Amino acid sequence: MTQDTKDQGLVFLDIYTGNASQRNAPTFKNDYGITYPSLWDPDAQQLLRFKGTVSPSTIHSTIVIDREGRIAARALKTLNKAELRALLDPVLKEG
Repeated sequence: MTQDTKDQGLVFLDIYTGNASQRNAPTFKNDYGITYPSLWDPDAQQLLRFKGTVSPSTIHSTIVIDREGRIAARALKTLNKAELRALLDPVLKEG
């Protein structure tokens, strides 16, 4: 997904928080083929910046931030490629 959206200025970032183990993060990334950067955030300080949008206790969230820095879409689960594409396409088309 990152290669076909790179030219459109789309950036991906994983944030690992709470019960996630920093040691387990590479395994998760390998299992899901994640090639974009990850942020280790054990105290959920970065995640708290999304207060009111994403619960810090949520196990996995996907947030799409538009070109203006606003949250354009979110999903409170792990997404497959088709689901992620459905979330991204409207934001990418805003141009």
